[in-house]
Amino acid sequence: MRSRGGGASRFLARGLWASAELVVTLGVVLLLLVAHQLWWTNREARAEAGRTVQSLRQEWDEPAVVDDQVGEGGSLDRAREGSPRPSAGPGAEAPAAGPAASGAPGRPRSAPRWDQAYAVLRIPRIGLTAPVAEGTSKGGVLDRGYVGHYARTAQAGQAGNFALAGHRNTHGEPFRRIDRLRSGDRITVETRDAVYTYTVGKRLARTAPSDSGVIAPVPRSNITTSVGYSTPGYYLTLTTCTPEFSSRYRLIVWGKLTSMRPR
Repeated sequence: MRSRGGGASRFLARGLWASAELVVTLGVVLLLLVAHQLWWTNREARAEAGRTVQSLRQEWDEPAVVDDQVGEGGSLDRAREGSPRPSAGPGAEAPAAGPAASGAPGRPRSAPRWDQAYAVLRIPRIGLTAPVAEGTSKGGVLDRGYVGHYARTAQAGQAGNFALAGHRNTHGEPFRRIDRLRSGDRITVETRDAVYTYTVGKRLARTAPSDSGVIAPVPRSNITTSVGYSTPGYYLTLTTCTPEFSSRYRLIVWGKLTSMRPR
């Protein structure tokens, strides 16, 4: 006859073994989730962003094709490279303090569609090349490794504030190293029509996500009011989360337009 004590011991051992298996399984699942978030999302987003940059450059470099006939009710969906470029409006003139290339347009030929990639951002200091898309949605823009343009802020080359957002960690993390930018660093934005060069001027190491002043036409923090600008100009703003692996605060880098040239 088996003793009750032996049965209880075996039951306890099986329970401990099952618990250990469960802990190991949960640990493996957790590691897989971390690997997916920290490695796979970066791999996929960077690959897509790279393809998008290449596609934009190929599209911009295509030879002009002008349709001789347009059907009834039809129209060309964009200005062709062979047709005259639109002149820059008063709000798109080059800043008085910076060199300007003659004839460089100050705005896209048409407003970009929501989530559409339409420009390429380059920051040599941190080795970044990334597409810029309209809007800052996660699924349509940021999680694809793109840099997002804040709606209702100026476009590249326009007077006001060309404000951009990007992930600090995961999903390509294009803005992971913008904390390394220093005054005088060069940032370029290339569109179909022109290349705009901005020069880094100021930084704000930490502010609240609700600090809308940092992307205002004349950017200045509403919280740390001593940081920012006080006169109208041609500004660029980069925003991302801080500290790393947290979305508690925002890190801000500002620059000013110093030159532009037609492509």
